[in-house]
Amino acid sequence: MSAETAPVTVTGWGRTAPTAARLIRPGTYEEAAAAVRDCGARGGIPRGLGRAYGDAAQNAGGTVLDMTGLDRIHAIDVDGGTVLCDAGVSLHRLMEVLLPLGWFVPVTPGTRQVTVGGAIGADIHGKNHHVSGSFSRHVLSFELLTADGEIRTVGRGTPLFDATSGGMGLTGVILTATVQLQPVETSLMSVDTERARDLDDLMDRLTATDHLYRYSVAWIDLLARGAATGRAVLTRGDHAPLDALPTRARRAPLAFRTPQFPAAPAFLPEGLLGRRSVGLFNELWYRKAPRARTGELQRISTFFHPLDGVPHWNRIYGRGGFVQYQFVVGPGQEEALRGIVRRISEHRCPSFLAVLKRFGDADPGWLSFPAPGWTLALDIPAGLPGLGAFLDELDEEVAAAGGRVYLAKDSRLRPELLAAMYPRLDDFRTLRAELDPRGVFRSDLSRRLAL
Repeated sequence: MSAETAPVTVTGWGRTAPTAARLIRPGTYEEAAAAVRDCGARGGIPRGLGRAYGDAAQNAGGTVLDMTGLDRIHAIDVDGGTVLCDAGVSLHRLMEVLLPLGWFVPVTPGTRQVTVGGAIGADIHGKNHHVSGSFSRHVLSFELLTADGEIRTVGRGTPLFDATSGGMGLTGVILTATVQLQPVETSLMSVDTERARDLDDLMDRLTATDHLYRYSVAWIDLLARGAATGRAVLTRGDHAPLDALPTRARRAPLAFRTPQFPAAPAFLPEGLLGRRSVGLFNELWYRKAPRARTGELQRISTFFHPLDGVPHWNRIYGRGGFVQYQFVVGPGQEEALRGIVRRISEHRCPSFLAVLKRFGDADPGWLSFPAPGWTLALDIPAGLPGLGAFLDELDEEVAAAGGRVYLAKDSRLRPELLAAMYPRLDDFRTLRAELDPRGVFRSDLSRRLAL
């Protein structure tokens, strides 16, 4: 298949900062190499399925390499539990192929619609970071097309591996990857759900018992105030063993089913997700959750990816789009987390998609986001008055607490805060300068933050 070229408007999943670029969709490694050589003065950036929320996979006036045309699964070691695949293969496709064989992807975020290359470039994390770390921890090696046109095999523990893991596509184009998988007996999850009355109650529960679960996440009501500030619904679980399934389900224990609902309308009225409507939704969501329920069997798609069932769900925020803000602060910074949650609650940010998780050990990627501690992510309509200034203030608090924001979701961080948040930033910049002295790989994110 020949590479396709077209002028397009490109945006992140948040739909906040569209820019125009030339789109090339290579179908072979040779076409990918030719596209890198022909990026032009504004450079190029690889892009997967477009689920980075901000401007990481955009390149105003330059080239965007759509890597979804490279989507072959080359080899599966059923005994050893590894897969060798192209970078454009989605996690959804891996689940379709691997689950019937008794294997699952080692880390998945809140969507299956992420490519393997994107998973490495953003060093994605999921509900199991406190146990399993981020995606790149399970990557054995990858092939990287660098700015000089060379294809390098990059193994774990090397500077280029650590710069590329979380490097947002700025060290080169990942072509293939070999990934270690997670063994499972079924395609169902055994899930425990409980309500927490406030933020302190939630953190106490997570601290005391998170080690008992492979997966853990809390939906948090950021509009609740007073004694209920930070109230939450805590959901935790693990892959269900075969003997936990009812007799009928044991006939096809590894079947992978993904329910689909109607797509969100192309346009919804601005302000539909206001404080009143979101406050009502949050109240109903909290009240309908069980006070304590154990051992519920859920589909993998229900537990991990509920929003994937609604195509184009990002449209619900209207034409103005939304900002997803995610940060992490370390152990001992619980008071900083409490203060930020109180400030968000007092500011009345209408967020119905807000989750709190605990991270485990830091990952080796120089720009990888996860670090030990607490991470909070929330979606906010981009048109909320005063949002930019408010988030700037939160950035300052996060940096002062030794924390950082997630670059794969960012669209507005000020560059002067980056070094405080990412201590290996200078190492990353130095390696990039040596590997790509002409600046072949660039993006809107890299220009904005001087990466």
